[in-house]
Amino acid sequence: MSRLNFTLEKIATGSKARAARFRTLHNEVLTPLFMPVGTHATVRGQRVEWLEESGSQILLANTYHLLLRPGPDVFRKFGDIHRFMRWKKSVLTDSGGFQIFAMPNERKMQEEGAEFLSYVDGKRILLTPELSIETQKAIHSDIMMVLDQCVPSTVDHKTAKTAMDLTHRWALRSFAARGDSDQSMFAIVQGACYPDLRKASAEFLTNHPFDGFALGGLAVGETKQEREDTTEFAAALLPVDRPRYLMGVGTPIDLLEAVHRGMDMFDCIIPTAHAQQGTAYTSLGKLSLRRSVYKFSEEALDPNCDCHTCLHYSRAYLHHMTKTEENLGWQLLSQHNIHFYHWLMRSMRQHILSDTFMGFYEKMRPLLAAGDAENPTKRPVISTAKKNPEELGDYRVQISPAGFASIAQKSSGEVMHSVIPPMVEAKTVYVDQSRLLELAQGDKEIVLWDVGMGAGSNVMAAILAFEELAKTQKVAPLKIISFENDLDSLLLASQNLQLFPFLKHAGPHGILHQSAWRSKKYPVEWQLLQGDFAKLMEDAPVPQIIFYDPFSSKTNASLWTFECFAKLHEHIKNESTEIFTYSASTAVRSTFLSAGFYLAKGVGTGPKSETTIALTEKAIAHRAGQLLGSEWLAKWERSDAKAPLSERDGFQFEELIRSHPQFQKK
Repeated sequence: MSRLNFTLEKIATGSKARAARFRTLHNEVLTPLFMPVGTHATVRGQRVEWLEESGSQILLANTYHLLLRPGPDVFRKFGDIHRFMRWKKSVLTDSGGFQIFAMPNERKMQEEGAEFLSYVDGKRILLTPELSIETQKAIHSDIMMVLDQCVPSTVDHKTAKTAMDLTHRWALRSFAARGDSDQSMFAIVQGACYPDLRKASAEFLTNHPFDGFALGGLAVGETKQEREDTTEFAAALLPVDRPRYLMGVGTPIDLLEAVHRGMDMFDCIIPTAHAQQGTAYTSLGKLSLRRSVYKFSEEALDPNCDCHTCLHYSRAYLHHMTKTEENLGWQLLSQHNIHFYHWLMRSMRQHILSDTFMGFYEKMRPLLAAGDAENPTKRPVISTAKKNPEELGDYRVQISPAGFASIAQKSSGEVMHSVIPPMVEAKTVYVDQSRLLELAQGDKEIVLWDVGMGAGSNVMAAILAFEELAKTQKVAPLKIISFENDLDSLLLASQNLQLFPFLKHAGPHGILHQSAWRSKKYPVEWQLLQGDFAKLMEDAPVPQIIFYDPFSSKTNASLWTFECFAKLHEHIKNESTEIFTYSASTAVRSTFLSAGFYLAKGVGTGPKSETTIALTEKAIAHRAGQLLGSEWLAKWERSDAKAPLSERDGFQFEELIRSHPQFQKK
């Protein structure tokens, strides 16, 4: 029997939506419910009184961060997190599993646990299931989560199964570590988007007496349809008499769809993270308070809302606060967004209990899914907005479930940096790997090609890192050449600087208006070559570094072909040049090898366990320990996608790869 005394009250007709109640150590909880995220024992910008007034029943805190600061001893002195933060209702603590996912290059995985370098004091921390539970016991949360290994939902079956099996072993260790604590504990079902793995995970974990079950490993790279299908499939595998928790989800439309599919509990940073970007969620749809259309609006944010923000402030004032980046603006929007999330959950509960949920579901779906431009609320007549600043040409701004902004291509659905923030991925995959700052400490001019400039995150990560180094020491000249055929993505991001703050720099302005920029303070210049890369490369100086980041071969096919790579190799083969790209697909790697490049394993990022580094022969000394070897060649031989991408039929590539010097034993 669950420690939570869970009672299922109603399942909606025509839906799997559930209304239930359970009791924690501090209060009775009514479902469906949303849990605001208070990572560091505080929901950003919100007083606990506001959270209670809004209807918050459970707050979520993060074990990993609280382990590092303030530390378990502080909670032991205060008795628990409730007294420490003066919160009278329930707390659920995440185990630290998301940090294992979110910081793949900052931790070392092993059976015992995940080893991190503390961002507080630089010490090594081995986060084991036992340490996670010991910390959660010190925090004395109402609900503890087992330590799990979350992997991107797009990983291959073998990787997903390995992580799932480790999660199961850690779950049992977590359960044993709980001992005689009166706290409840949830297990986490993993398995990416593979039905057989989700089924195996649910079967294993539900054979043990956990108090509730969560679905992890979603909203980390899969499509919306994949997430909904996996949620519906996995929810049906969970016990009827236990709470069901979908971790890290999501937007209001995500919550509506997940409740419809049988889930009870949710958490996400979106209400506060999106408020910082000027976004409000309302009963009439989503509003972007950055838009000048609200400059003169006296309307309340949501005419159907009775939160403090809606009762006392106009859209015009909130627009002003957003545009001036005043803290009060995002605090007021956060207060409203949290209130709205709780209203949505209460409304769903009421309609489930009255058996009118499907009517509510059909009514709310189009409203919650609509963007601001489609919002049916009355608009003021006075407006200086000529375009929707969230869209331009074939591109639109997309906010991830984790709260950061990216640029998506509407026609293909592809997203630039979809899982981790653009500047984080740019630094990890491109700047750090390329040894840019090491080369900058020499005397020779550095030429860097940026192929597929997009919204400029890769090149700006390089410029900002270079300028930071140049503040303290003499650096070599840096010449950057960007190749791009469509500037709309950079222009759109530049119109949303609050979402893409790395563009608050003179460089992007110069590129957009003069196709060139030269720093007045440091030896760095940036040039744009707009058009066909295969033609433009011929007249560009040979680089030592290439950031190769166009959209995939499905969207930019010509940039990933043997013909393009062979031409590139011919142009740079006499230089020591390294090419860094996010793709690790067998077909892309085959194309590089066929064209004459050597290949090395690049670091993993987001949903990818590896990226790729292509090298000219003169550059291989830098990557001797990373070169692909016989194991990869054997994998290539077994692959169904071994053929390079080519514009000609009947391309005979097999011998080019098998006889490549990289795979010949010395």
